[in-house]
Amino acid sequence: MSGQKTVTPSAEGLAASIKASKTRGLPPVEKWNPPFCGDIDMEIRRDGTWFYEGTPIGRPGLVKLFASILIREGEKYFLVTPVEKVGIRVLDAPFIAVDFEVSGEDRDQRLTFTTNLDDITVAGEDMPLRFVRDAETGEPSPYVSVRRNLEALIDRKSFYRLVDLGVHHKGMFGVWSGGVFFGIIPSDELPAEA
Repeated sequence: MSGQKTVTPSAEGLAASIKASKTRGLPPVEKWNPPFCGDIDMEIRRDGTWFYEGTPIGRPGLVKLFASILIREGEKYFLVTPVEKVGIRVLDAPFIAVDFEVSGEDRDQRLTFTTNLDDITVAGEDMPLRFVRDAETGEPSPYVSVRRNLEALIDRKSFYRLVDLGVHHKGMFGVWSGGVFFGIIPSDELPAEA
């Protein structure tokens, strides 16, 4: 790609990330402020597949390692280590929400999502659901916050299950989770029931 500098993360940086990831929880990337070293030819496709130099990364452990050091700044995504920061491409969202569990009912309902990389997140005030409608078709693309300003695209089967849980509230059709109502579509735009 023109204007794209190709670099390879250093062994030192990746080793530091691996060490940090073996501690409890995720590496403290928010505390790291390394210099930007350029972009690498790494891409996360809309289906959640990670590619490096045009080839899918087939090792789940390596993908999880990279995901643990992924950050978002504005609309750009980076892998960060204590010593370097490199840009990558994300075509939609870096994760896919592949399933969710429901507990409670009505306003006390909790929706707990699992991603393709085994992240667990409970939708609520701190981890909101978001629905973006396609300008041409009106079809919603559903997302749930996962961590560190990162989101998961909710897969189609899970979205259909969300719709089955939907209720009307203040002119919107949507779902409750963690005491928050998340509107999917205005109630008056739903087709009349057959």
